[in-house]
Amino acid sequence: MSTAEAIPTHSAVAQLLAPIRGRLALAVVLQAVSSALVLAPLIGVGELARILLAAPIDAARAWTVVLTATGLLAAGLALRGAADLTTHLADNTFTLQLRRRLATALSAAPLGWFSEHASGRIKQGMQDDVSAIHHLIGHAFTNLAAAVTTPLIVYGYLFWVDWRLALVLLAPLPVFAGMYRRMMAGSAVKMSDYGQVLAEVNDATVEFVHGIPVVKTFGRAGHAHHAYGAAVDRFTAFFLGWSRPLIRPETVAAAALAPVTMVLLTLLPGTWLLATAAMDPTDLLPFLLLGPGIGAPIAALTASTQSLQLARGAAARVGALLDITPMPRPAHPLVPVGTTVQFDQVGFSYDSAHQVLDDVTLTLEPGTVTALVGASGSGKSTLARLLLRFFDPTAGRIRLGGVDLARITPEQLYQRVGFVFQDVALLRASIAENIALGRPHASRDQVVAAARAANIHHVVDTLPRGYDSVYGEDAHLSGGQAQRVAIARALLLDPPLLVLDEPTSAADAESERAVQDALSTLAVRDQAPRTVLVIAHRLDSITAADQIVVLDGGRIVERGTHRDLLAAGGRYAQLWRIQHLSGAEVN
Repeated sequence: MSTAEAIPTHSAVAQLLAPIRGRLALAVVLQAVSSALVLAPLIGVGELARILLAAPIDAARAWTVVLTATGLLAAGLALRGAADLTTHLADNTFTLQLRRRLATALSAAPLGWFSEHASGRIKQGMQDDVSAIHHLIGHAFTNLAAAVTTPLIVYGYLFWVDWRLALVLLAPLPVFAGMYRRMMAGSAVKMSDYGQVLAEVNDATVEFVHGIPVVKTFGRAGHAHHAYGAAVDRFTAFFLGWSRPLIRPETVAAAALAPVTMVLLTLLPGTWLLATAAMDPTDLLPFLLLGPGIGAPIAALTASTQSLQLARGAAARVGALLDITPMPRPAHPLVPVGTTVQFDQVGFSYDSAHQVLDDVTLTLEPGTVTALVGASGSGKSTLARLLLRFFDPTAGRIRLGGVDLARITPEQLYQRVGFVFQDVALLRASIAENIALGRPHASRDQVVAAARAANIHHVVDTLPRGYDSVYGEDAHLSGGQAQRVAIARALLLDPPLLVLDEPTSAADAESERAVQDALSTLAVRDQAPRTVLVIAHRLDSITAADQIVVLDGGRIVERGTHRDLLAAGGRYAQLWRIQHLSGAEVN
């Protein structure tokens, strides 16, 4: 992506905020009127001084000024409260709708999309970026309205009192504007870069947390934080490189509008005007009351504009999540009959440049076990994920029960296809809920029966709260134990078609036998025969498979039984010899 393409535009914010645009406009108007009204006491003091220093004193007029200023102040504060209430109610509505839209977009995304995008970046979009937009809605627009309205009212009144002194107080504004323009130069690019480096920190944080148990297991406790530390260092270097050049112009800009500067600019020419009798002493009082406060709302423009810039980047990232191309749902879905799987000249590419699978034709018959073997990168996992519709093939078709996968609804597909991957995904929920994920209304007896069949019941039974123990809190499981929970989940679902991606890879030596026994149970089904597709790294585990398919470079180069392939002396026999001579795995 080029730098120009990475810079978010105002349209991204406008499009995202369209549902609450009317309420935001109302809040801006309320805040602008409020900012004008709350100046009434300060202006009233100046007018009151004129009355009290005149002879004779007009008491009725003095009380009118006091009461009017008090009433206007009360009205201004009420309108400010109304503006804040309007923006925060709008933000509550917006945030709820936005999170629901994000959840809908992510739930409709192809499963393969999640394997291509780090969870840290998703977390940034759903949490950090939504919070950045919250600040824009709840505060930035109303702050911007106040920052514009207050100086206009103040300068308008001061010009009415004495245009010469008011003109002097305008002198710092060009200095502030010049410094501010210098500070904001290239800010759009910097904000885009800021989002990217922050996303890297989020990614590294998630990987850091997930990696701690693994590196501790292997006695390398200090290794897990290296990637995280490097990401933080990159963020620190970026932030310092961005902020250091801004220190000088920001200091000059702040000094130009500082209260002491405005007082000096008032007293020096004001004293001369008084000494020459060119100004009435009572006319100097409004300048001393209102002048020192001019800088605060103008300086607030900086924070409000920066909030807008941050929100623009956040809106662009949130918009990218909302624009995820959903997995197409069939307009006229069909229900598959049986569990025969047919790969018909299937091809697939992630980037249209490199072909991962090419002209794969394969049939999985009901009641059979088909094993996929091959070197790393040969396309085994990709082929299995196409069957689970993580992606759609870029060429050819995959049929289940005679029906193209694209014509089957996800609900119908995942009722028929179960899977156990080498990377176990357990939720931060109770063990019972994890097992019953595919059948949430299953009874406790059914959950326990599945756990027994998966050889994990005796482990769960020793947990502090048994099946009610929460994974990650009071249920800490080894890799092999987590695999058996995933197998129990598949057993409870009891799908007629099962995909196994080397489920023993995370098992320690002690629990590998238990996992293998659980898989043997999983391959048997009381109802219609189960069709099993297994990705094998340990060739010893698939010697009894009905057919072994050897992939190389995304193409099928051999297929047959273990005995036939060994006799053929081809690629499979070579992999077999390598494993048994070196004791290594083919991964």
